Amino acid sequence: MRIVFMGTPDFSVPVLDALIQDGHEIAAVYCQPPRPAGRGKKDRPTPVHARALELGLDVRHPISLKGTDEQAEFTALNADVAVVVAYGLILPKPVLDAPRLGCLNIHASLLPRWRGAAPIHRAIMAGDVQTGICIMQMEEGLDTGPVLMRQATDIEAEETTGQLHDRLSEMGAALIGEALAGITTLTPDPQPQEGVTYAAKIDKTESKLDWGWTAAEVDQHIRGLSPFPGAWVEHGGERLKLLASRRTQGCGAPGTLLDELLTVACGRGAVQILRLQRAGRGAQDAKTFLRGTPLIKGARL
Repeated sequence: MRIVFMGTPDFSVPVLDALIQDGHEIAAVYCQPPRPAGRGKKDRPTPVHARALELGLDVRHPISLKGTDEQAEFTALNADVAVVVAYGLILPKPVLDAPRLGCLNIHASLLPRWRGAAPIHRAIMAGDVQTGICIMQMEEGLDTGPVLMRQATDIEAEETTGQLHDRLSEMGAALIGEALAGITTLTPDPQPQEGVTYAAKIDKTESKLDWGWTAAEVDQHIRGLSPFPGAWVEHGGERLKLLASRRTQGCGAPGTLLDELLTVACGRGAVQILRLQRAGRGAQDAKTFLRGTPLIKGARL
């Protein structure tokens, strides 16, 4: 097929690679514009932009698709279908209607649960035991279109957003291949009205951890915000970013270290911190961290 690919972050890159491996023609790649990044604040292309340039593809990064010129350029590509995954711009109706077979979105949740920007983070933070990938036929609403295919997967007990992100990216790359192969025979399944939830974009103000929460809530918060932006606490006036954890047994005043293995008491139960990061340092597993920064039983975080 002749495909317009629309995506921006790391999550989208395996999908682009899979489409090419399957023999599809990429008419153009749409992504977000380069933005200042790093210490030098120089414009840096997005992961999809960088990968598309490596592949010698036509890359476009308009700041909006609402203008008639941008819409005409999109229509002139004469695509069979557009594949959209974490693109970052709303597609107006003229764009949605331009490809012969419409626009297909790869969404990282089991719709209608977790429509919106941060479905992977929100699933873990909410304590969901299962999530998945949906291939959705796009319409003007926010992730409201009918679902063509879906595939579920369990969320592992200690899985972080980063780990689940990578698994779902590969799942999406495989599932879109199946969807495109059978696109003319698939029956769109309208989303039910019941069970709709919205995955709001993660705000950095959510990152501060409260040890007064239950162990389940603390664990889900740590794993859901790992690796970015990272849940954090303070110790000795220094911010510690907590990146991996597991629930365990224990009780005590919330925030108290119950042993020398980074087991911390919560409002109910306890969690063991498995990976963490000091400000300005690299991430470390708990054993390595404790060799350089001993934390004794009874200390407070």
